[in-house]
Amino acid sequence: FQDLLAYKKGFDVAMEVFEISKSFPKEETYSLTDQIRRSSRSVTITIAEAYRKREYPKYFHSKLTDADAENSETQGWLEYALACKYITQEMNDNLIVKSLEVGKLINYMILNPSKFGVKPDN
Repeated sequence: FQDLLAYKKGFDVAMEVFEISKSFPKEETYSLTDQIRRSSRSVTITIAEAYRKREYPKYFHSKLTDADAENSETQGWLEYALACKYITQEMNDNLIVKSLEVGKLINYMILNPSKFGVKPDN
């Protein structure tokens, strides 16, 4: 699963989120900081779960839609970080572009499961 482009790019986004969230205020530790880190990391972990269960097409699809939802959640938390002025517009725009790319890659996996070793249901 570590060779999947969606995983690699999602991992990069999560690490970037981790780095920028280090500068968030202390009072955000158990709210925004924790939430944005969890959702961004969950994208890749859920892709890994989907890939390892690709023998089961419905599970593969379900987990990938979960990964896409976590990716969207991260975008929502970025919006809050921007509104609270914890990140710059440029940081936000950069991460949103990367996150949208991850979403497209996840969607490609959902729409083309056979390219990832998923066999059709009989």
